[in-house]
Amino acid sequence: MATMTYDYADSTAVLGPLAIVHIPGALHLCIEHARRTSVPRGWEVIRLPLEDAAPVRMPSDDLLALADAVREIGLRHDDPEPAAVHLPHEPAVLRTAGHLRLLGTVD
Repeated sequence: MATMTYDYADSTAVLGPLAIVHIPGALHLCIEHARRTSVPRGWEVIRLPLEDAAPVRMPSDDLLALADAVREIGLRHDDPEPAAVHLPHEPAVLRTAGHLRLLGTVD
């Protein structure tokens, strides 16, 4: 993974290893797209080495714990079923025309 940041004032883009902090406006790219990225005419691109960037991997125990936590949340039934709404009686149909019906108000 790689991160591309840019500065419109300097017409400069910086393409480097994946940022570990949030940078507003930054773009995250896979290595293949990072290598093929070009900038508009008149812009300068600064390419930092990407080969030295080790892929970010979670240890398998952490990954399994994360998967279990997501699965547990997805299987919870926290929300009770909504209560059914019962109308005292059906509205009166005053007139029908084809598939349309004119319903009266209940007073």
